[in-house]
Amino acid sequence: MNDESPGPPVTTPSTSQPASTPTITPVSAPAVTGLPGRRRSLGPVGLVLAGGISVQFGGALAVTLMPRAGALGVVTLRLLAAAVVLLVVCRPRLRGHSRTDWGTVIVFGVTMGAMNGLFYESVDRIPLGLAVTLEVLGPLALSVLASRRAVNALWAGLALGGVFLLGGGNFSGIDPVGVGLALGAGAMWATYIIFSARTGRRFPQADGLALAMAVAALLFLPLGIAEAGGRLLNPTTVALGSSVAILSSVLPYTLELLALRRLPAPTFAVLMSLEPAIAAIAGFLVLGQALTATQTAAVALVIAASIGAVRSQAGAGRKPAGAQPEPVGGVQPEPVAAAQREGNGSAS
Repeated sequence: MNDESPGPPVTTPSTSQPASTPTITPVSAPAVTGLPGRRRSLGPVGLVLAGGISVQFGGALAVTLMPRAGALGVVTLRLLAAAVVLLVVCRPRLRGHSRTDWGTVIVFGVTMGAMNGLFYESVDRIPLGLAVTLEVLGPLALSVLASRRAVNALWAGLALGGVFLLGGGNFSGIDPVGVGLALGAGAMWATYIIFSARTGRRFPQADGLALAMAVAALLFLPLGIAEAGGRLLNPTTVALGSSVAILSSVLPYTLELLALRRLPAPTFAVLMSLEPAIAAIAGFLVLGQALTATQTAAVALVIAASIGAVRSQAGAGRKPAGAQPEPVGGVQPEPVAAAQREGNGSAS
């Protein structure tokens, strides 16, 4: 994610490869030997971490904007700004697409809008770090179910243990509506990843993502107007909403796109698993949302489960030397950033 989405990784290459069971397999990368190579590897890792920081601090900024425009108003501003940027940069073709193509991109856009709306409504009720932790369970569940390996039952159990700790056993200290909204955002994030793959196979470059973002923006426009009305036209609100879009979409997607050209996909996914921790830090520094020791342990368990599931999938998906790498979840490596980031608070 997310966001917190995540989620712009703005490149969704078209590919004619058939859909495959989601697996995470390393992409081709230069051999790393000796100290100079290790120094070079810090570059893409730093880019991914910078993207994660940008997304989660963008989410924190979005929370501060909610008193001005409401959760749905903030979603509307973010989606509109991101859609404008993507449409201007990508200039997608509107002709030459089949009815199935349009159906896919419309469902993709609806999923994107629902994911963002649910996530922002959740962070309006519960701390940012907890919302991102709950949201990341969606992609984690997708990863565990897709791998079909017994060891992933361990990671699923670890994640459930983290969720149990998060609520102190009964969630009495946390807004249950916020918890439900965050879990719903996680389900939408998993669905987003699936439809990101399908859209990537049907549209060249980032055309599908740009069109889906426009669909999501149009879907939320009446909801944003109903909640915020004329406040959406306030110059300060528009400026802050555009800043959220840049921090949560444009900047991290660009950084991750550059990083994924030199970074194996499993390494990227592991780094993405750290986002609940980054979100907790952003929530503390920007919003004053401190987590208890128990909640911090819960976040750590979910992060450990995510990293374990990713590493298990990567190990199962390794191919002999010289073999062509498989797409990640049916998408080529670069769009993985789009799928994960736009989701992860992505939605942030």
